[in-house]
Amino acid sequence: MKIIRSSSNPLKKKLLKYLSYFDIFEHPLTKAELMYLSGSTSAQVEEVLDELTRENGCYQFQIYYSLQPCVEKLATIRLAKEKQAQHYFKKLPRYAKLISRFPFVSGIAISGSLSKGVMHDDGDIDYFIITKPGRLWICRTSLVVFKKIFLFNSKKYFCVNYFVDENNLLLLDKNMFTAIETAHLLPVYDFDLIERFKKTNQWSNEFVGAFEHPLKVNEVSSKRLMGRFVQFILKGKLGDRLDLFLMKFTYRRWGKKFKHFDAKKFELTMRSNRGVSKHHPRDFQNKVLTAFNERIQTLNLDE
Repeated sequence: MKIIRSSSNPLKKKLLKYLSYFDIFEHPLTKAELMYLSGSTSAQVEEVLDELTRENGCYQFQIYYSLQPCVEKLATIRLAKEKQAQHYFKKLPRYAKLISRFPFVSGIAISGSLSKGVMHDDGDIDYFIITKPGRLWICRTSLVVFKKIFLFNSKKYFCVNYFVDENNLLLLDKNMFTAIETAHLLPVYDFDLIERFKKTNQWSNEFVGAFEHPLKVNEVSSKRLMGRFVQFILKGKLGDRLDLFLMKFTYRRWGKKFKHFDAKKFELTMRSNRGVSKHHPRDFQNKVLTAFNERIQTLNLDE
């Protein structure tokens, strides 16, 4: 990675930051993707990319750009991952429809690798789920129990590790990682609610421009007779007590399982309250941000 002299061109800095971020995943970007991320015109982005390639600040192969000279190899790998992702997109409607039928599910979006249109051989479909207020833990527990019993705990097409309820749409972690993930959320159930979530988190515009997702999927329809019956039964104090019990039970279980985490790491990776449930024990967000900051410093972009 070549060290770039500090530039007064804000778009040049932006593009280098996006290239740096996706370089962590060895994921070359196209001009169109850089245009969407930066909120700039095609001509503006093309002008800066031409300048960067002349300076060897980035490297080009066909429509792909990367900080690494081996961009042709990375582009080939990306194309293979895109082909692999098509298999998961074919499976997606079936599992998204299944999740939508569970009690108290309000909205579903895809995050992680698949939301970027790629998938590793050992990857899985990451679901971001919005629930009814005060019923997040009933919803989460029912989905996890279903996965453990009927899917033999396989998360390949059924990875449910991030929940918020409709009263807790504002994210607490405001950084490049969460901004990129928010921008790339791919709605599959209740598009309007997912859009409301994105508008609630407009702070992400500090990191990502007016992002237009290049991928589109059809919204799943849901017949929820059983789910609605359960929601009716648990709409009162019984549901309140059960949801609180399940939250406390899960929190105690995680506290024992991850007792080696300090308080800060536990809060970041396993945040648990009535309106939010994160289960990210690998601390992926922090690892990515650490690698990103190292690249920013190397490129002299942290001013």
